[in-house]
Amino acid sequence: MTIQPLQEKIIRLIKESGPITFERFMELSLYDPDFGYYTSGALPVGREGDFYTSPHLHPAFGRLIGRQIEEMWEKMGRPVDFSVIEMGAGRGYLAFDMLGYLKGRDIYDALVYRIVELNPTVQEHQAAILAEFRGRIVWARSLSGIRDVTGCLLSNELLDAFPVHIVVMENTLREIYVATDGDSLREEIGPLSTDALADYFKELKLSLPAGYRTEANLRIRRWLGEAAGSLREGFILTIDYGYTAREYYSEDHDRGTLMCYHRHQLAENPLKHIGEQDITAHVNFSAVKQWGDAMGLKAIGYTGQGAFLMSLGVDEEIQRLAASSDDYLFEAAKIKRLILPQGMGESHMALIQYKGEGVPILEGFSMRNRLRYL
Repeated sequence: MTIQPLQEKIIRLIKESGPITFERFMELSLYDPDFGYYTSGALPVGREGDFYTSPHLHPAFGRLIGRQIEEMWEKMGRPVDFSVIEMGAGRGYLAFDMLGYLKGRDIYDALVYRIVELNPTVQEHQAAILAEFRGRIVWARSLSGIRDVTGCLLSNELLDAFPVHIVVMENTLREIYVATDGDSLREEIGPLSTDALADYFKELKLSLPAGYRTEANLRIRRWLGEAAGSLREGFILTIDYGYTAREYYSEDHDRGTLMCYHRHQLAENPLKHIGEQDITAHVNFSAVKQWGDAMGLKAIGYTGQGAFLMSLGVDEEIQRLAASSDDYLFEAAKIKRLILPQGMGESHMALIQYKGEGVPILEGFSMRNRLRYL
């Protein structure tokens, strides 16, 4: 049996220091500087990779997000300096489609597009794709390098890739660790590694039944604090796989939401293909709202991606294609995957929070706003 380099590295770490939390294992699997899935230099998104995101389906997604960004700028009184901050920008397709839509419009002269990217190889690919917008783009290695800006912090399928703790309810709440079994890895149940896990479920007023296994994403709270700290005034737009807390911790998800993707196939075991497969867990949007409320962020709206894009005028994009595309039916089918429930329309949710005076009303939630369910 061939042992991947990262697997060997993790086994050595465990043998030296003892079992590690699943959160630490997931962090190494995805973000190890040498062999991590996202940081090894490969770009595993799209047809040749392991998963698709909305911008890979059709440029209409970026154009519609551009419309929402433009309305945010309008609602804030058309500031002369307006930043869009994107984390987890991948190849840069979302930025390309958004900037292509906004170029030539009034907002464009005020716009600075800031991409937070640690991986220099990924940044090079982004720079090549975004070459025509070079004068509008600035790269930063972390959110800590961006402070006191007016604008919108945007993330699309970022939070689901944050490392999560896995817990299981026995007589009390316990945590899943990763231990060694010769040259293999195995799960081991142990005490909670941090009191913050028990606090997480108390804050959300959740009581788990015996045998229930699930995840807790504590890193979102820290990220949200950094995101809020980067803005003097503005919006945080989060689009991701996710549920309300009630949905997330329901009987339907008594084994959690953790998923792995390897070569476009859903995989069940995160302890295999280490560093060669994606690992994700759905986002608890109730926690994102609750933590944001405590930081002074006002939740404006929450809805499915389908309703969000339809509110922003996806029908106009389809009509435009009908008049201009030589392959209209093929392109329309891709757009449908963005908005229909059996595609990304209900699996992906959109949440917008605001830092500033008042509570702006945005077009993206004109069709449906499920904020009261969070």
